[in-house]
Amino acid sequence: MVSDRIPVTVLSGPLGAGKTTVLNHVLTADHGLEVAVVVNDMGEVNVDAEHVTQQSDLGGDQEIIEMSNGCICCRLRGDMLEEVGRLADRREFDYLLVESSGISEPIPVAQTFAMGFEDADFDPTDTYELDTMVTVVNAHSFWESFDSGSALTEQELDDDSGRVPEEVLLDQIEFCDVLLLNKCDLVPDDDLEEIETVLERLQPRAEIVRTEFGDVAPDDILGTDRFDFERAQSSAGWKHELKHDHYHDPQEEHGVTSFVYQRDRPFHPERIAALLADLPDELIRAKGFFWSAGREDVAMGIDKAGTSVRAGPSGQWLANLPKAQREQYFAARPGLKDDWDEEWGDRMTRLVFIGREFDDEPLIERLDDCVLSDTEMDEDWGRYADPFEPEDRRELALSSR
Repeated sequence: MVSDRIPVTVLSGPLGAGKTTVLNHVLTADHGLEVAVVVNDMGEVNVDAEHVTQQSDLGGDQEIIEMSNGCICCRLRGDMLEEVGRLADRREFDYLLVESSGISEPIPVAQTFAMGFEDADFDPTDTYELDTMVTVVNAHSFWESFDSGSALTEQELDDDSGRVPEEVLLDQIEFCDVLLLNKCDLVPDDDLEEIETVLERLQPRAEIVRTEFGDVAPDDILGTDRFDFERAQSSAGWKHELKHDHYHDPQEEHGVTSFVYQRDRPFHPERIAALLADLPDELIRAKGFFWSAGREDVAMGIDKAGTSVRAGPSGQWLANLPKAQREQYFAARPGLKDDWDEEWGDRMTRLVFIGREFDDEPLIERLDDCVLSDTEMDEDWGRYADPFEPEDRRELALSSR
């Protein structure tokens, strides 16, 4: 059955990756579609929207919607829905293309179109259908970061979300259907293959398309029908790794490796905090959850993105839930009982690490040193200092290397 809803493609990616150039190429291409555009810019003046208007044959407020001085993933979600609702009332187009700001998080934007937003009157699910999430990556910036060990992006934190741009960039990579590797003309072919290997580890289900000067075939990002919200949420690279039972992945491509660290004892909070603040530079990504002794009430999360490392409360253990609610989870996902401990329930540590030219054995030894010894297992954990006291994740490391 053919849907009569308007398909939507969302362009994400950091500043300087080439999103607006990609957008202009698509708008001026001969694809036979009438395309409406939403352009989001963090600044008070929407420079990207002005550039799109100048470079394409579109004009007027009926075809290009400018969303300025905020992000459509947070502050402007309701405003965006109001505007696309007005567009839908006129229905003078058959495709919607959204360019988000460089620091917009993709999941909230996808949720807005897939499920609506409680603070908005317009429900997009009856009119719009999210078709493709696209992330544009600057191949040259990735190449430079690999060679120099510097940050993955040089953007400065200029919003009030508290998230560093590197973390947002990797979220953009891990939550997409199509990944445009742009500015490939600035990077040698051998290095492009290495970069692609890293991106495939971070997002194994995305189609990677190499581009130069943002010149992409419209069919690569319009009408792909690749978006599946449930699958997209659960298939990011780190989750893909965590779902596998292997302890270590021996396969190496271009020096890119990954391994899963799993233990059923808690970490000593001060020792693991010190380690997380001093992770090897060769690690590109680390994510997952861990058990910190003395905090049996909450699962701790770690999120390393480039040079940024954050850790802190991330969720609730099933063991803390009322029995009836636990049984509901078990009924829905019987596999949860496989790792259930009679005393500690589901409390455990499971972390995934992705690195480049990285020797994992020294890190595994350091992680094991952070696990409680037999003697410490019998101690009063309540006496341990808690470096993860804040309810929000705290920054443990942020360096220029």
